[in-house]
Amino acid sequence: MKRRNSLIMLALAALVAGAAALVYAENGHGTGGGETPQILYDFDALPEPVQRMVEQIVVAAQSGDIEKMRPVLESNELKPMVAASHVDDPIGFWKKESADGTGRDVLAAMLNMLASGYVKSGSGHDEMFVWPYFTETDLAKLTPPQDVELYRIVPPAEAVAMKKSGKYSFYRLGISPSGVWHYFLK
Repeated sequence: MKRRNSLIMLALAALVAGAAALVYAENGHGTGGGETPQILYDFDALPEPVQRMVEQIVVAAQSGDIEKMRPVLESNELKPMVAASHVDDPIGFWKKESADGTGRDVLAAMLNMLASGYVKSGSGHDEMFVWPYFTETDLAKLTPPQDVELYRIVPPAEAVAMKKSGKYSFYRLGISPSGVWHYFLK
């Protein structure tokens, strides 16, 4: 099992590195300008508690069984926010919100986001690692490789509408430097 998890994380790292290479090649450094936070892709640059939480999420999501996410949720101090209002059972909520009632599309959304770049948002007590980086980026100013990355995460019709507004409004995931998973919501 440990070998399988290592292979999974290696595959995720390779996917992220490939995306980073495309984005960095296009814009030279990964930031769209002075006001946009630095877009990061390096899994190893994350604090160890964040790496552990990301790994737990990835392993559970890749299983295809949303119930495998329950121990990850329960390992957290509090259950992460999954909606604007309080939800007692995130697994039940995700099943209800999913296209087929299994929650597999929700698991896929988690994996797609975690394979994209992230940003470090806030500071001090409010510091958070946020996926995807689009949450902190002006979508009207995306490079062609960033457009492709957005289309991997968001259905095309929604991506076009978001690009027109300049604001990302799809799933986002936040983990504090201490490894606490704070949210996964639209």
